[in-house]
Amino acid sequence: MTTGRCLCGAVTFSISADRITGRTCWCRVCQYIGAGNGTVNAIFPSAAVTVEGEMQDYLSTADSGSRMHRRFCPVCGTHLFSASESTPHLVVVRVGALDNPQAFPPVGTIWTKSAPDWACFDPATPRIEGQPPPVKPRPG
Repeated sequence: MTTGRCLCGAVTFSISADRITGRTCWCRVCQYIGAGNGTVNAIFPSAAVTVEGEMQDYLSTADSGSRMHRRFCPVCGTHLFSASESTPHLVVVRVGALDNPQAFPPVGTIWTKSAPDWACFDPATPRIEGQPPPVKPRPG
């Protein structure tokens, strides 16, 4: 079981499935969310995520063209989740909101073409200049 929360604790969540993948994203939207840095994300099956507490939803269009729901705590503003309308079976969880972020290192970096020149990339992590292929649901 994976757990997490926002900064103030008004929103808590648990995840009952293994991570599908994880990556750092340098798209311009994530740079806004990350206050100038990329975001570090873990992707899970949406059906495995249980949330307690009220969240605010902000609808935006990603650099990929997908309509995204960005969900955050309305009390402290901690960004917690993103979900694409085109892939409702997945939820993107901000690794910094997890109680054990150490357990979810990124396995890739995406949207590197949007990163500033000073951005640091792990040389051991694969990079993709833009949007990666969609994550497919696991069978079963």
